[in-house]
Amino acid sequence: MDIIKVAATSRTSAVAGAIAGVIREHKRAEVQAIGAGAVNQAVKALVIATGYLKNDGIDVVCVPQFVDVEIEEKVRTAIRLVVEPR
Repeated sequence: MDIIKVAATSRTSAVAGAIAGVIREHKRAEVQAIGAGAVNQAVKALVIATGYLKNDGIDVVCVPQFVDVEIEEKVRTAIRLVVEPR
């Protein structure tokens, strides 16, 4: 399963659809964002995805965590949202 990477310019509805699809298929999704704008988009997408999944009778919880990611030989701190059924 791949990590869903979110940027500040990501469309929230597209990310929400990806989260809901991964949850339906794999029962677990990981969403990763670096920077305030990207984290904002990720959280909004998660709220939208929660509504999509609720229509299917799936209630989810989210566990946020910090992770170090290497980008162009530099270590950056990202926020990873682990989403799983309740």
